[in-house]
Amino acid sequence: MPPSAKLVAKVLEDEAPLSQGQLADASLLPDRTVRYALNRLEDSELVESRYSFTDARKQVYFLST
Repeated sequence: MPPSAKLVAKVLEDEAPLSQGQLADASLLPDRTVRYALNRLEDSELVESRYSFTDARKQVYFLST
């Protein structure tokens, strides 16, 4: 896993569920890097997503159990 994916996973471990924008703010990574990290984590089945209850236009991410 790239370091960015490990950082995103760590942020999700502490603060999930978060949207992509919230992850970018919390991790201080660019949006594009967060998107890449999330794709890598989802491919490895370490992260799952669902639509936000507060804003159905956004997806929120959390660690798989």
